[in-house]
Amino acid sequence: MTSSDDGGYVHDPSTFDADADGEQGADAPAEADAGAESAHPSAADREFDWRGWTLVGVLVFAFFVAPTAIYLVPPGAEGYRFALLILPLAPAVLLAITAVWATTRP
Repeated sequence: MTSSDDGGYVHDPSTFDADADGEQGADAPAEADAGAESAHPSAADREFDWRGWTLVGVLVFAFFVAPTAIYLVPPGAEGYRFALLILPLAPAVLLAITAVWATTRP
């Protein structure tokens, strides 16, 4: 006994694909295509504004300032942990948080 025999859901991808004429299959729900345009990222009006420049600044800090500080701080007895663990970790966390913040906006 298959799930179609007992009235259960059977996934049929052809009902969601567009026909050659641009029409959907006869069994496709009308609301499936209603929110597709507004949900697509390319449909959103995005600009490279101050959030983008903030992200660029954090990138410069993470890729130039932090490595230079690691190079210039000599790893002594106490400076080893700071120079090789903390200095790379702080820009990485800052970059991750800033990237998520800059890209997830309404």
